[in-house]
Amino acid sequence: MLGFYPHKISLYQEALMHKSMLAHAKGGAPLNNERLEFLGDAVLDAVVGEIVFHHFPKKREGFLTNTRSKIVQRESLGRLATEIGLDKLIRQHDHNHTHNSYLAGNAFEALVGAIYLDRGYGHCKTFIRKKIMRQLINIDKLAYQEVNFKSKLLEWCQKHKASLEYVLLNETKTEDGSPLFNTKVVINGRECARGKGYSKKESHQKASRNALHHLKHDRKLYEELTSKRIGEQTS
Repeated sequence: MLGFYPHKISLYQEALMHKSMLAHAKGGAPLNNERLEFLGDAVLDAVVGEIVFHHFPKKREGFLTNTRSKIVQRESLGRLATEIGLDKLIRQHDHNHTHNSYLAGNAFEALVGAIYLDRGYGHCKTFIRKKIMRQLINIDKLAYQEVNFKSKLLEWCQKHKASLEYVLLNETKTEDGSPLFNTKVVINGRECARGKGYSKKESHQKASRNALHHLKHDRKLYEELTSKRIGEQTS
């Protein structure tokens, strides 16, 4: 699967350990893949960012950012994990299998974190470039594929029964006189992100993209928004 032999196999065992197993290390600390997932997420952003940077030498920052986002979004990572067979290696309690669609994607990020600690950045880049980008992703097709971030955020809110509102903060002018809209996303009464665009539609899309990014990376925000719904149902 990796294209090389691991040195420290315990890192990969940890990368495949879901927190539902309630395992603990010798010192008593919880043993699961969440810490490796955190590390792998950062390494994956760097590796994919570098690959995209060199693949599109004439493209601007916005295009590069969007392309990287399409590759590292949770749904894409979940699909990649399934295609390489990683999902079949995850250790978890059976009752969690149908309730966590992010499980495979999280394990993929944790795997990248394990590779980084075990063999370094170079091996991470080789694994992503040779085993993932060349074999499983058409980067040119993906780069120009339109992604509706607003629709994806709406799906997330419907899934978690959360309210969603777009609030126009202000409308200004650029130096050349073009209108510039600044919009914030409010979920369950909580501001989650902002976005600017040359139209209201573009500002909504950018604010939605930023909100999805925060929901993915800010575990405290994610739990606050989802637990609030649980609390309302209980009351």
